[in-house]
Amino acid sequence: MSGEERIAPRPLDVGLKGLCPRCGAPTLFAGLLRFAERCGACGLRVADFNVGDGPAAFLTLIWGTIVVALAITLELSLAPPWWVHALLWVPLTLAGVIGSLRLAKGWLIAAEYRDAAREGRVTE
Repeated sequence: MSGEERIAPRPLDVGLKGLCPRCGAPTLFAGLLRFAERCGACGLRVADFNVGDGPAAFLTLIWGTIVVALAITLELSLAPPWWVHALLWVPLTLAGVIGSLRLAKGWLIAAEYRDAAREGRVTE
């Protein structure tokens, strides 16, 4: 980094734009959902952070609730054939979860970096 002090990007920007939580360079992701090993600009080891499967489970529950509510509403109002439900809800669920997973993972990485979160330890 240069001699000037950089302001860390907001967690929302980290998730939406794939920014490094330290320097703000767009280097957080190496693929659609895969994190890069390290930031190419400042060298932050992104691989040291662990967001786990929490975002995927949480988003699956949220999108599942939305899709079930929409499917029940459609069924009760129009009673379409079963294949209409399959054509609508499977792609919507996949797109919703995968599309919002990048945002959620980036947001959690930014929060973990900002709060210097580490694995918990019990001291005796």
